Amino acid sequence: MAAGSRARPSGPPCVIVLMGVSGSGKSTTGKRLSTTLDWPFRDADSFHPQANIDKMSRGIPLTDADRAPWLAAIAAWIAERVRMSEPGIVSCSALKRAYRKTLLDGQSGVGLVYLQGNFALIADRMSRRKGHFMPLELLKSQFETLEEPAPDEGALVVPVRLSPKKIIERIMTGFGLTPARRVTPS
Repeated sequence: MAAGSRARPSGPPCVIVLMGVSGSGKSTTGKRLSTTLDWPFRDADSFHPQANIDKMSRGIPLTDADRAPWLAAIAAWIAERVRMSEPGIVSCSALKRAYRKTLLDGQSGVGLVYLQGNFALIADRMSRRKGHFMPLELLKSQFETLEEPAPDEGALVVPVRLSPKKIIERIMTGFGLTPARRVTPS
């Protein structure tokens, strides 16, 4: 295997990283997957320093320097979950291979899911989204920055044109996961 490449976990992952451009459904998928698996979910937005949120709210794309502390915080969260053998789900745009390397390098038991969609579909979704700090104008810069995962990165690619239910099914099947057992009240 080439340097910097990683295989998909041989068994079910301990941590799942949901990646894709803004509007690809990372948060929606993360919440639904969290409910299905009964695993905690952290949205990448919760790791951003306020300065990043302010910058994006003004329509200014983040630089790699802006992203560095954000990526480091997410990587630390992933590493802690893996170290403690505690399952978790985290969303992160992870647009560049270098960003994914920061997040996943040296981590075993981490599954990467790329929520893949084209510009027109995601722009339509974003235009209907209310109350989010990421303006539609920045979507173009996200697609320009996006380096889709190469085969050697071991990502599970899931098309976002599918229904949320089908997306969850694809992830569950792709990683060999089973839903959490639910205790129904008597």
